[in-house]
Amino acid sequence: MTPDTHRPRTGSDILRTALRRNVGAMAWGTVLMGLYQAGETAFPIALGLIVEHTMRHRSPAALALSIAALAVIITTVSLSWRFGMRVLQKANTTEAHRWRVRVASCGLQPVARDVDLKSGEVLTIATEDADQTADIIEVVPLLISSLVAVLVAAVTLGLASVRLGLLVIVGTVAILSILSVLSKRIGSSTREQQARVARAGAKVADLITGLRPLHGIGGNHAAFRSYRKVSEEAKHQAVTVARVNGAYEGAALALNAVLAAAVTLTAGHLAFQNQISIGQLVMAVGLAQFIMEPLKLFSEMPKYVMTARASADRMSLVLAAPPIHQPGPEHATPNGDLELDGIQYGSLRKLSFRVSPGEFVAIAAYQPRFAADLAAILAANVPPDSFEGALRIGGQETSTLSIESIRRHLLVNPYDAEIFAGTLRTNIDPSGTSRLVPEAVEASMLTDVVALHREGLDHSVRDRGANLSGGQRQRLSLARALAADADILVLHDPTTAVDAVTEQLIARNLAHLRRGRTTIVLTTSPALLATADRVLVLDNGTITTQAPHHTLLKTNPTYQKSISR
Repeated sequence: MTPDTHRPRTGSDILRTALRRNVGAMAWGTVLMGLYQAGETAFPIALGLIVEHTMRHRSPAALALSIAALAVIITTVSLSWRFGMRVLQKANTTEAHRWRVRVASCGLQPVARDVDLKSGEVLTIATEDADQTADIIEVVPLLISSLVAVLVAAVTLGLASVRLGLLVIVGTVAILSILSVLSKRIGSSTREQQARVARAGAKVADLITGLRPLHGIGGNHAAFRSYRKVSEEAKHQAVTVARVNGAYEGAALALNAVLAAAVTLTAGHLAFQNQISIGQLVMAVGLAQFIMEPLKLFSEMPKYVMTARASADRMSLVLAAPPIHQPGPEHATPNGDLELDGIQYGSLRKLSFRVSPGEFVAIAAYQPRFAADLAAILAANVPPDSFEGALRIGGQETSTLSIESIRRHLLVNPYDAEIFAGTLRTNIDPSGTSRLVPEAVEASMLTDVVALHREGLDHSVRDRGANLSGGQRQRLSLARALAADADILVLHDPTTAVDAVTEQLIARNLAHLRRGRTTIVLTTSPALLATADRVLVLDNGTITTQAPHHTLLKTNPTYQKSISR
């Protein structure tokens, strides 16, 4: 199994996968950025040698040669930085894109266990956390290149004076030791900040989704106060992280400055005692200034590593969550036969029934939870090991089928199906391959919505169908389900938001369009019940009786009382 297909279990797995996938780019980036840092460090060394050489020879030719050497160093520094960062940032953005797509893909699939993440949090993980995790691609080469610069400076100063070389090495180790302690605090604070920001994002996403009902019941102000509280918690944590980062960066800057000052003063003292030459003094002072940049970069790397690790840990919450349905080895036979055998789940009690190919069956559930649990089983939203009994499609148990095969032959359209930003057409036929779009529009009675707008099916739809009424959204969802032309179609309360006349027309159109195709409707609508070939009564978690609608109205007082309206 390749790194691209396995499910990483931890943040460490994610970081290792990212590093392994970008070894080539990181190698080139390390070489080029190492060359850049070496060139930066070589500049003060060259200045020291030029001063030393010029004072000895005092010739225009030597000065011209020195200027040419400086030009080569400057050119090397410029080009190596340019191409090195191009390689690393391309790898970084590509890796971030991979993780964004991976998180989005997993976030769209139902998982077998609750990872306690809402859609807004998944969005944050798929954007900010994916980007911060991919930063590890740049961190490692920059860390190595900074180490190269420090080592070159230490060796060069060591050749001039062992004391200067040891001072750089010991000072660097001391700085990193102190900063490593602070970086741990950054990691824990950053994780908490990311979690709180994600929760705030989830909260505002929930509020936007329920904005209309909130206005209807006058709860928008209370909802706003709830969001403000969550946002303030995120703000306070962000301030805490900023303080920790400020302390870290301030400490890093101060320690680097102390080391540079120590090198400069030590070099001046050695020059005063004639232990090093004037050229070596110039070189030491220049290195003391130039070394602050790689030291700063080197000391910042632990902070970026901890941030990447915190983001990777959050990504693993989504990526490591197992799917509800493990892929099976078989494919469903497209004959439209559906059977439930002794299903025990939630409110369902040894539920058994069979729908023959091409049959139109309505299931009247006296309690909404019965219909909801049945819809969850049919939609494969329940792990196979979480219920007893068997669900068969075409005589094959769903536990032996791949989830793609199940969804290809069995479509469950929930009562609260999402409407997406786009157009009426893209909501009805997202793949652009359906041949039943006109028929689906007519059967769902969406024709008036299409005729109302000059653009017709290309009329713009806002996010979550915000510019459509509840009935229009429900009919649009029904049109999408009908256009899919599945072998087995299950509709859960498809007409609760439409008027009685429209409901009668939809029921008639539905029976006509789906003739010869297996159709199951979970409903208490008399219009849909009357259109079905037979009605199964679901009460106390099991099928208590079945017959055509008109027969049940005459023979079953409980049914008559529950359904008639």
